[in-house]
Amino acid sequence: MESIQYLKGIHPGIVVERELKKRNMQKGPFALSIQEYPQTISAITKGKRSIPTGLALRIEKALGWEEGYLMVLQVYYEIKAEKKKQTESIKPDLKKFSKVLFWDTDISKVNWVLQKKSIINRVMERGSLSEKNEILRFYGKGEVEKVLKTKTSDNDENALLADS
Repeated sequence: MESIQYLKGIHPGIVVERELKKRNMQKGPFALSIQEYPQTISAITKGKRSIPTGLALRIEKALGWEEGYLMVLQVYYEIKAEKKKQTESIKPDLKKFSKVLFWDTDISKVNWVLQKKSIINRVMERGSLSEKNEILRFYGKGEVEKVLKTKTSDNDENALLADS
C-alpha cells in the first residue's frame, strides 16, 4: 500500500485496479468474492463511480488494507474535483478583452487561476488600458505587481546568464 501523500487526487478505483492487476486478480471474480456486482467494480476501477463506505470496507478487508484507506482517497479525489470546478468558474469580465489579445486560445476555456502569470504578463505587455484595468481589478494590484516583479527578476537573471 502506497503513501496517501502520493495518491492525493487520484480516483481510488484506479488504485484498486492497479492492486488487482499486481495480484493477477480479475475484477469479475473479485467482485463476486466480496458480494458485489462486477459492473459496479468495473465502473469504480474506471473512475466513473465513487466508492461507497460499505464497499470500501469490503474491498479493504479483501485486499488486507488498512480500514478507511479508500475513503480517505475518495475524499481527496472529491476535494481535487471541487477545487477544479471552483477555479474554472472564476473569471474576469470577458467582454472587456479583445479577441486579438487572446488570438491563440479560446478565451472562454482559459483557467484564470492556474494560468494567472501568463495572463497577467500577456495583458500588461500587449493589452489596452481597459484590458489592463480589468486585470488589475480581477487579480488586484498587489498580485499583478508581484507577477510582474517576478518576471523582471527572471529577465535580469537570464540577462546575467547570457553575459557570462
